Amino acid sequence: MAWINENYLKLKAGYLFPEISRRVEKFSRENPDKKIIRMGIGDVTKPLVASVVRAFEEGVREMATAATFRGYGPEQGYAFLRELVAQWDYQSRGVQISADDIFISDGSKCDTGNILEIFGNQNKIGICDPVYPVYVDSAVMGGRTGAVQENGYFDGLYYLPCGEESHFLPKIPEQKLDLVFLCFPNNPTGQTATREYLTQWVDYARENDCILLYDAAYEAFIRDVEIPHSIFEIPGAKSVAMEFRSFSKTAGFTGTRCAFTVVPQELEARNSQGEKFPIRPLWSRRQTTKFNGVSYPVQKAAAAVYSTEGRKEVAEVIDYYLENARIMKASLLRMGFTVYGGKNAPYIWLKTLRGMKSWEFFDLLLKEAGVVGTPGAGFGPAGEGFFRLSAFAERESVEEGLLRISKIQ
Repeated sequence: MAWINENYLKLKAGYLFPEISRRVEKFSRENPDKKIIRMGIGDVTKPLVASVVRAFEEGVREMATAATFRGYGPEQGYAFLRELVAQWDYQSRGVQISADDIFISDGSKCDTGNILEIFGNQNKIGICDPVYPVYVDSAVMGGRTGAVQENGYFDGLYYLPCGEESHFLPKIPEQKLDLVFLCFPNNPTGQTATREYLTQWVDYARENDCILLYDAAYEAFIRDVEIPHSIFEIPGAKSVAMEFRSFSKTAGFTGTRCAFTVVPQELEARNSQGEKFPIRPLWSRRQTTKFNGVSYPVQKAAAAVYSTEGRKEVAEVIDYYLENARIMKASLLRMGFTVYGGKNAPYIWLKTLRGMKSWEFFDLLLKEAGVVGTPGAGFGPAGEGFFRLSAFAERESVEEGLLRISKIQ
């Protein structure tokens, strides 16, 4: 007899985005003539930029000859990419992160879902609500929670509500937590964090021997010079935080897969006897055991993002998406919606019509307008009554989708 991991049975339903796909596919089968406009899942629509494609092609050609062929690469990532990441994403902003602190991976979703493996189950974990579902679901799968309560919260997790009254920012907790997931610019609300606010979190972490698991997958969308791109821009953060970044939304690598996690040398945690141990060797051990690294052509393509031409091309694509977000927010406000986000972030966070439930509003938009968004309830109980729209679309689709929504309104 084989026994299942019963923690999976605690999850009430399927993962959010496959459930959206299931409903959309069903609607499409039943309405084959209806054009669907997708403004929900945060997948990009613009292709890889020219300099990235050229580097990718060069990398593939290198793999085609014996003299330049490469097999298994270093699990932490090739030095040429890690050094560029350290230089352009950190050192250029005055943050002393070294190439040795950087671990190249195939996605921030994987890294944020796997990171809890190196921490003990006795840790008290803080989770924002609403939040990217992977943080909660991976904790449940790993046996770090009890059963789900009637309010949708899991026993054993410590929830930090992020509602309108707090401007969708979690309040600094009064209790002592050991690990806290933070995400800025936020998915799903589009909220950003000021330097002063992040300083409060770093101070809390230092006072409480806490580690901040900082998801900065959307930092490239920050245009406000006063908003930090990295938690490590805050003094003292290197001793209390690790950071997750991605090329997916920055450079269109959603189908190509490349990301990285930053684990500073200064970051430590304790064993059951209270002795301190550095975190970086633990993450390295986990990755070298369970991960064989990102392919050489993909890493060469990612390196091209940091070239002079690549930085210019990528910035133009991000500006395109940000203009989509600006158009969406302005249009929805004119329709009478209460709207948040859409600035320094690719997501629009809006209140549903007439107090409708999030999934009810999802079905309304799909059936009446052929527009797909993301129900706020899928990001946690505090997301109920809200809805996320994504700026990752072609301008023509954005404008048509808004026109259809306006007719429902």
